[in-house]
Amino acid sequence: MPVVLLLGVLAFAVLRPRGLPEAVAAVPAAVLVVAFGMVSPHRAWEQTRTLLPVVVFLALVLMLAYLCAKEGLFEAVGAAVARRCGGSPRRLLTGVFAVACAVTAVLSLDATAVLLTPVVLATASRAGARARPHVYATAHLSNSASLLLPVSNLTNLLAFAASGLSFTRFAALMALPWLAAIAVEYAVFRRFFRADLAEPVSVGPERVGPVPVAPGPDGSAGTAGAAGTAGTARSSGSSGSAVARTPDGSSTAGGGPGAAAAPPAPSVPRFTVVVVALTLAGFAVASPAGVEPAWAALGGVLVLGLRALARRHVTPREMAGAAAPLFCLFVLALGIVVQGVVAGAPAAGLGRLLPDGDSLPALLGVAAVAAVLANVVNNLPAVLALLPLASPGGPAQVLAVLIGVNLGPNLTYVGSLATLLWRRILHRHGVEVELGRFTALGLLTVPATVAASTVALWAALRLIGA
Repeated sequence: MPVVLLLGVLAFAVLRPRGLPEAVAAVPAAVLVVAFGMVSPHRAWEQTRTLLPVVVFLALVLMLAYLCAKEGLFEAVGAAVARRCGGSPRRLLTGVFAVACAVTAVLSLDATAVLLTPVVLATASRAGARARPHVYATAHLSNSASLLLPVSNLTNLLAFAASGLSFTRFAALMALPWLAAIAVEYAVFRRFFRADLAEPVSVGPERVGPVPVAPGPDGSAGTAGAAGTAGTARSSGSSGSAVARTPDGSSTAGGGPGAAAAPPAPSVPRFTVVVVALTLAGFAVASPAGVEPAWAALGGVLVLGLRALARRHVTPREMAGAAAPLFCLFVLALGIVVQGVVAGAPAAGLGRLLPDGDSLPALLGVAAVAAVLANVVNNLPAVLALLPLASPGGPAQVLAVLIGVNLGPNLTYVGSLATLLWRRILHRHGVEVELGRFTALGLLTVPATVAASTVALWAALRLIGA
């Protein structure tokens, strides 16, 4: 029964009938798991206490990313990339890779999938380039580039808590796997989208107009909420050019001699960049000092949040919505449901599939199992199920699980909630994702990135030690 409930919750999360939040299905399922004795109330409470610090940290990082968007950080970065690409789709892809990797690593994969994707879509349109390679990059890198820091992904936060590593040692061990995954993704993207990237731009590069960000109807600005308004391609504010987008993500643009002058390029909000940098430094300092990194995140949120409130850039309701409280509740409830699965026979069989030890073949096996499971049941339940089985094997096995659950989801839509959000955002902007193309790209990137990153992890463990 726990497996049936888990699959039902995941199906609801994928389909989201009538736009209802995932917690609508997850909370009743968690109640049923406890009510039928599959998980004792004490064990459910212990699981909630274990996940709660991670979920609070997630909420704070989502708020920080949202405040960065409100201060115009993503808009300014999109404008800078458009200026530097010089009308070259290949250089634009390189710029998108650089920005998406940085945003994912520092502000989490949700920031890339939800807040950066509309900016990239608008930037490609104004540059006259085909949008497809660039928006596919935000989807892949929201997963692949999330290996570096504990704050980059909810799965990282869970693995970080189970590994016993400090913030800096976690980052040091995952730096090589992170670089390996990005390098493989970039090489495959240049080859896979060579026709799109070879097309001449239809117009010269244009400045990117303002990209408003506002919470959606469910108030979860940190997840799907920003998708409704962020980054909508507009005809105003772009040299008078009317930008149209075809279903495959290409764009056409045209303008007349009487077109209005482009607005000034948005400047980088230096105060915001400094606060984010100090917050990131706080993460690195807090962990060795025995202080929860959430305190550093709270400091960044308070500084940016109070400033934004004082300047009336945000409202208290927006701030609360940015924390995605319903999604956080979903994570807590899902943890209880997965606990019911872990206590049953399926988990015992899963444990037998995980190789022992930290040899290269063992780590490759662990990563492969994690990647497959992430595509079967989504990466969040996969990591919740695998961490208790892998953690006795030490940090090496925990990090191998992380590689599988972070890189594996690039194969299917359902592998990661971030990919589902990305797809909804493109749909709202009139861009349909082709299942065949998405899967073909995943078949080329996922096995290669998982293998390369796992080899890099094995090398890092030998060089640095766990």
